[in-house]
Amino acid sequence: MRTPTQTWVGLNSRLPRGRRYRPAVHAWVTTPGRNRADVSTATSPSSWRRRQNPAVARTDGYAAIRDYALVGDGRTAALIARDGAIDWLCLPNVDSPSVFARILDADRGGSFRLEPAVPYEVERGYQRSSNVLETTFKTAKGVVRVTDAMTLTGDRVSPLRELCRKVEGLSGTVPLRWSLDPRFGYGLRPTTLDRRSGRWCAHAGADCVVLGTWNAGQGNAESGTISGGLELDQGASAVLALSAAHKEPAVLPSREDVERRLALTERFWPEWAGRIQYDGAWPEAVVRSALALKLLVHAPSGAIVAAPTSSLPEWIGCGRNWDYRFTWIRDATWTLDALIRLGIDDEAHAFFWWLMHASRLTQPKLQVLYKVDGSTHTKERDLSRLAGYRGSAPVRVGNGAVDQVQLDVYGAVLDAIWLYFQDVGHIDGDTGKEIAKIADYVSRHWRDRDSGIWEVRAEATHFTQSKALCWVALDRACKLGERGACPDRSVRWRAAADEIRAFVDAEGWDDKLGSYVRAPDLREIDASLLTMAIFSYGDPMSERLRGTVAAVERELRQGPFVFRYRGEDGVVGEEGAFLTCSFWLVDALARQGRLDEARQLMDELVGLANDVGLYSEEIDPESREFLGNFPQGLTHLALVSAAHSIEDAEKR
Repeated sequence: MRTPTQTWVGLNSRLPRGRRYRPAVHAWVTTPGRNRADVSTATSPSSWRRRQNPAVARTDGYAAIRDYALVGDGRTAALIARDGAIDWLCLPNVDSPSVFARILDADRGGSFRLEPAVPYEVERGYQRSSNVLETTFKTAKGVVRVTDAMTLTGDRVSPLRELCRKVEGLSGTVPLRWSLDPRFGYGLRPTTLDRRSGRWCAHAGADCVVLGTWNAGQGNAESGTISGGLELDQGASAVLALSAAHKEPAVLPSREDVERRLALTERFWPEWAGRIQYDGAWPEAVVRSALALKLLVHAPSGAIVAAPTSSLPEWIGCGRNWDYRFTWIRDATWTLDALIRLGIDDEAHAFFWWLMHASRLTQPKLQVLYKVDGSTHTKERDLSRLAGYRGSAPVRVGNGAVDQVQLDVYGAVLDAIWLYFQDVGHIDGDTGKEIAKIADYVSRHWRDRDSGIWEVRAEATHFTQSKALCWVALDRACKLGERGACPDRSVRWRAAADEIRAFVDAEGWDDKLGSYVRAPDLREIDASLLTMAIFSYGDPMSERLRGTVAAVERELRQGPFVFRYRGEDGVVGEEGAFLTCSFWLVDALARQGRLDEARQLMDELVGLANDVGLYSEEIDPESREFLGNFPQGLTHLALVSAAHSIEDAEKR
């Protein structure tokens, strides 16, 4: 396993080449070959990202996507706005129906709100090296801090899911108000409220949430909402805990149990982050990305969802709204590379074996996406009762891309297998046979039309990037076969790979543009062509790949932002710049030796994260408003890959 040197530095800055950062307090540094660093004592994200802001300015009840932070427990995750409102939570799992969906309908979605009852300013950040969120509200009357976490359970009996909100008085006396407005089943199922054992219970069918309050007032129910208030003096504290049950009796924890699990959770995250290995110039951005990705891991299976949300729009008011609470296997190579290089071995191995197990259901054909349990039942439907984020309808659950043919996934999967083999050094015989069957399938089907990496809903065609990734698939299969990891049919696979290269270089190249193009019948530039350099479809320094990177910059770049393409894709409406593509450009520049440009762009992109270091899928280049589902796993994976590519290029 890799054991690189690891250091820390502020998110919006990077280390100069040849220098190592040593924090003035709680400093730690490791050297190659020694034990992993313990980031639990490192300079914390809560220190580098804490920023004081006025209260959230909502538009028609909607907070900006940029205003959210994420907490989670390895099964599901909650979005919390800067004003203390939990506006998104699905139970019991990340792909289950929502209980809070105010982010998709300000009136009917439901939320769990907690904020001062007087004007305030906000300062927030994650605890050091953690996914526990701290929000400090500053008022003329005093200051309070809210600690939010989805708690992790120990060995004792505990709720199926538990959301803890601890409030501490730091100075003065601050009045606060809270309200719980659960709306089960995306707000479509009737909710019943009653009191049991002195606590409020909300239930619908087999689902139930129970609110426990300690020193926070009992609250009253009216029109389906439970509301209450409290005042906290300096040194006092209160706890509100939401316990969830699904098809089982609800557990009613004591305050002691809730706070014990909160303390366990606060210890867990720095210990987990202490395994991360990175020795580049953007350590805190990389570590925050790793922590964000950990929240997207479905712990029971090892699957990693693309994002924990559905239907956040790629442009306000348009219909480009999709459900991302599934695992896209094209992300496999980015995921394995990031996890292996960061030293997060358990998650890397779990994801690899989930990938191989899930794909077994359809092998040698591979599905585009899978549910976290490995199934493929993701039929897309519209929820017409929900208005959509800021009126951006429709709200969709499920994803119709599951039925598409996307040939690039084969390159991503076989590259991931190659990365895993290089790291572990062994693949069992049955898995090796499956690999060979997948490679044989690519040899037979690379000539098929497909919908491409961007899942266009127009007529299928021969996308250049898809064909190039088919070449990658067969190239990696040859390497695996030659090293005994799978049956060696490399002569046949190499012949097919040569045919693919001949097609791509003849039909996918445009002399006038000096670049590869989107498809033979689409003579335009596509940012996915950057992956040809990243996946080593030939030498990244070759004239053709240098020309392709230059064409992406010329045609699709706007400052630090890169659009996916300019042409039609079968979906009505505009979209923002795609943040992953910007990080891909950094990656490609580094691989082509343009290090100064890569570093400069990386600095700009790192500065675009929100106040807690998270990224969405897309961004409006003019307003810099986040767009699309949030936080976006592929964006954070691309950040990690770009950071590593710069580090590798500097070492070369």
